[in-house]
Amino acid sequence: METSRRTFMLATAGAAVAASVSSAQAAGEGGLRLLSFERKDQKGMRVGIAIAGDKVIDLVDAKKRGAALDFDPTDMIALIAAGAPALAQLRALAAKPGATLAMADLRLHSPIPRPARNIYAVGWNYLEHFNESETAQKAKQDYPAHPVFFSKASHSMNGPFDPIPFDPAVSTLIDWEGELAVVIGKRGKNIKEAEAMDYVFGYSIMNDTTARDVQSKKHGGQWFKGKSLDGHGPMGPVIVTADGLDPDKLKLQCRVNGVVKQDAMTTQMYFKIPRIIAELSAGLTLEPGDVIATGTPPGVGNARKPPEYLKPGDVMETEIQGIGIIRNTITQIA
Repeated sequence: METSRRTFMLATAGAAVAASVSSAQAAGEGGLRLLSFERKDQKGMRVGIAIAGDKVIDLVDAKKRGAALDFDPTDMIALIAAGAPALAQLRALAAKPGATLAMADLRLHSPIPRPARNIYAVGWNYLEHFNESETAQKAKQDYPAHPVFFSKASHSMNGPFDPIPFDPAVSTLIDWEGELAVVIGKRGKNIKEAEAMDYVFGYSIMNDTTARDVQSKKHGGQWFKGKSLDGHGPMGPVIVTADGLDPDKLKLQCRVNGVVKQDAMTTQMYFKIPRIIAELSAGLTLEPGDVIATGTPPGVGNARKPPEYLKPGDVMETEIQGIGIIRNTITQIA
């Protein structure tokens, strides 16, 4: 049963990424679609380029065949840190891909499987979500004048089609939060808002999966622990480079067992990406490969009447226009 389910998830993973590539091309969108993966027949992480036809260019193989790649093709952060010259090399390779792999034969990981630091995140960045949270908490508050920042531990990172652990001894109130993730492309500190987009490498999907009881009822009400359970930060399926998307005009949906729970446009974000980067980087150095989850729209389970939470067996899908879909099954651990 477990093997057949894994095969199904691999097949649907390939279909999801392939669909995002095809739809983006049909819409005239550019940009590279970069992913981290393992092959079924070989161990070890690799970086690849998703291209049309459900195919992937394996950068490890491409380098062995003589492709000019001046970075470690097993490490997405190394690629990001290599900057514009690396992207030029990838575009040249994508134009003449040579040998490719079938997406269905790969296990996709988060595009950044091992973040060097905690994942940065923004709370209450959609007014409607702030209002529903205010109602759920039964506490009147003024909307923040500055972005509300918190972080998720690096071990919360999870793959786009991997299970999300459910441990009832720790939490039974697991909630969904679909979000647009920004990936930083170069080191910066005290970044000016007008220059902030120059520091963006690309965009991905993240679900800021949250243990509400841990978040609100334990540890003094601070958010870090409730946001940081292992595997509670699925991301992917790809990073779309910054030239491939307008981040202010993307449709975002989160579904549970096929039922739409969140449905919004990124235009609804209160603090836009340049403001987020400028304020986050004030006195704090951002590094290549840093991930910023930009906030979730309304529709979270905790604010519903009655509240709704994820349970073992539920399938949570998060989809963003032009990037793709991540699909994670809630799985009880022994």
